[in-house]
Amino acid sequence: MNKTEKYAEVAKEIAAVIENEPNLTARMATISSVLHHAFDHYLWTGFYLVDAEKRDELIIGPYQGTLGCLRIPFGKGVCGTAAATKETQIVDDVHAFPGHIPCDARSESEIVVPVFDDLGDLIAVFDVDSDRKAMFDDTDRQGLESILKALFSTP
Repeated sequence: MNKTEKYAEVAKEIAAVIENEPNLTARMATISSVLHHAFDHYLWTGFYLVDAEKRDELIIGPYQGTLGCLRIPFGKGVCGTAAATKETQIVDDVHAFPGHIPCDARSESEIVVPVFDDLGDLIAVFDVDSDRKAMFDDTDRQGLESILKALFSTP
């Protein structure tokens, strides 16, 4: 099965599990778990939420993997850059990324997708790290962006 087919299969699985579940934490935990276990190169998989009090900072949300950074300012590291630009970031080598925040020294490549609510406001970023270089591409971007839009549509 190629990567596009795998994302389509995973999207169906996630949709079936979260159908009629309104709680965002439950939906985030589910997507993190299902995706983390679907791809063998996913080292760390999860959400950083826009802090309700400090609107320019991300705080750790539901995830799978080793401990993550607890807080990340907008504009810092790959996650903070995705939050500040509101654009998906694909990084082939995190060690070459200016300002990379090493939450786990084993991380080699990363994709971070901004997550928006129904009004178009940034509410989180979805972060996936791999312990191998250059593991993410446009297929991952398309697959993850599609799944995340479905996750945050009103059930």
